[in-house]
Amino acid sequence: MDAVQAANSGHPGAPMGMADIAEVLWNSYLQHNPVNPGWANRDRFVLSNGHGSMLLYSLLHLTGYKDFPIEQLRNFRQFGYRTAGHPEFEPGGPVETTTGPLGQGIGNAVGMALAEKMLAADFNRPDHEIVDHRTWVFLGDGCLMEGISHEVCSLAGTLKLGKLICFYDDNNISIDGEVDAWFTDNTPQRFAAYGWQVIADVDGHDAAAISAAIEKAAADTEHPTMICCKTVIGFGAPNKQGTAATHGAPLGADEIAAARKTLGWSSPPFEIPPAIAAAWNGKDRGDEKESDWNDRFAAYREQYPELATEFSRRMSNQLPRDWSVHAEKAIAAINEAGESVATRKASLIALNALAPALPEMAGGSADLTGSNLTKHDGSVPISGDDAAGNYIWFGVREFGMTAICSGLRLHGGFLPYCGTFLTFSDYSRNALRMAALMKIQNVLVYTHDSIGLGEDGPTHQPVEHTATLRLMPNMSVWRPCDTVETAVAWRYAIERQDGPTSLILTRQSLPFQTRSREQIAAITRGGYVLRDCDGTPDLIFIATGSEIGIAASALDALAADGIKARLVSMPCTDVYDRQDADYKESVLPVAVTARIAVEAGVTETWWRHVGPLGRVIGLDRFGESAPATELFEHFGFSADNLVSVAKDVLKLQ
Repeated sequence: MDAVQAANSGHPGAPMGMADIAEVLWNSYLQHNPVNPGWANRDRFVLSNGHGSMLLYSLLHLTGYKDFPIEQLRNFRQFGYRTAGHPEFEPGGPVETTTGPLGQGIGNAVGMALAEKMLAADFNRPDHEIVDHRTWVFLGDGCLMEGISHEVCSLAGTLKLGKLICFYDDNNISIDGEVDAWFTDNTPQRFAAYGWQVIADVDGHDAAAISAAIEKAAADTEHPTMICCKTVIGFGAPNKQGTAATHGAPLGADEIAAARKTLGWSSPPFEIPPAIAAAWNGKDRGDEKESDWNDRFAAYREQYPELATEFSRRMSNQLPRDWSVHAEKAIAAINEAGESVATRKASLIALNALAPALPEMAGGSADLTGSNLTKHDGSVPISGDDAAGNYIWFGVREFGMTAICSGLRLHGGFLPYCGTFLTFSDYSRNALRMAALMKIQNVLVYTHDSIGLGEDGPTHQPVEHTATLRLMPNMSVWRPCDTVETAVAWRYAIERQDGPTSLILTRQSLPFQTRSREQIAAITRGGYVLRDCDGTPDLIFIATGSEIGIAASALDALAADGIKARLVSMPCTDVYDRQDADYKESVLPVAVTARIAVEAGVTETWWRHVGPLGRVIGLDRFGESAPATELFEHFGFSADNLVSVAKDVLKLQ
């Protein structure tokens, strides 16, 4: 109450309504250590209803996390403090994931619980269980209304994630008021249908009832559990509790004074009586739990030294020591093979070459495995009964799939990837944004990248998607043109640990491009000279993906007419944009203003590269249903049209 009032903004209702549940969980059951927030075998706690952030910050302060002293709570929602309006993930910190967009937290939590189950299958031995922890989730009506909750909770039941325990804050209130007018689902029946254990009608203000529910939930390791807690939003505020007035606004000085009286709380704002502070402090309990685990892990290391070393490496998200050598050899072999294939097939070739060195790679596809080609030769599908594998059948759940993969990474121990058609990246948009916001690794394999997929028509032909992904801060976007660029893109995505990477791949076959060793090395800079002329070029083509081959043919035709042209391949604009000025000048000389960018998508993001005297050949409209070759010709993606446009541009110089 006091923090929201001091900030003059925030959400007091959910924290007050769930405080009794939180007290029981955090003091009696949660396995964590405030001294070491990154302890590998800690329980994960996710506040999916992230607007209730002051509850989490209060818990972190009371239990003794050093990053959350009382000063942080006094400055709730203020610039430069960790107590943001919604919980924000920091590497190594106690906030497990950024939440706020409702439903995403439970999506991440399913990924965390899945990670625990898969790691246990990989590393536990009958005499040594070193992976044994739970994922706890607080969520509300809003999370359960969001579609992503259906996607991820359905899959959680199928995969029998018995270490996932959720508390449903069933207070019958959302922003617009009592939910009876718009949310009348029978939630217990819904989750029972998913294959969850459901504990219904728990009094969320009765510590004994909450404790009994947790005991029952923990006893069932075959099914995730939904504990449905009947609560009062804004509990303790005598005039506003149980109403939407407590949801998203300060209670006001008079109501806070009345609540203090009702709750029997006489201490001034932000002052905690020493006896209560001492009872809450979890440092000693946490140290004891982690110390016990460390002893068990030491015995495990003695008996299984290689497994212990591998577990530690994976949980620290470090690549294998010989990774660089392996990657270099794999790319060299792919270059030597010189295959002309679709870049979705090139992606599979890269996976087959790179994945054997990375046991932490785990991924899948949204029911498009045979089209996305995400299942490599070393893929072993998992199931609810057997989690010893690395391939996940996500089903048609693009949004949930992406959030789950972020949860796998947030948990630690996995390098996640997932695939669908590029046009369906829209379904996962907010999960992509959250991965970018958190700066966490997640590899997105997007195939069927343009009108080149042909007859499926404009519903499946993405024209704006690559551009919109490029506009997302901290999202790296690669659109490679052949097997070598695709392998380099995969290596970049694997090595990049500070954000997600989208791989934009074709359905149709593309010609292999011959390169020197120096050119292969330059791919890592996002843009480089692929084909050049003698001396200063008259004109520069900039292209990506499927349009590289077309531009190369146009270069040959222009050369026959005595026009000197350069072809710049720019598979990743964000990486190229970060290069130094000298390198950029070597690729795109300022003096050469005759430039043409070519990409089978919207033109908007290319004008900054071609300048006011250049042109962009793209597609600022939706496609049509027809064979790909006809569509490319119809929309001007042909060597003849590129030559014609090039000559027009040169006339204006």
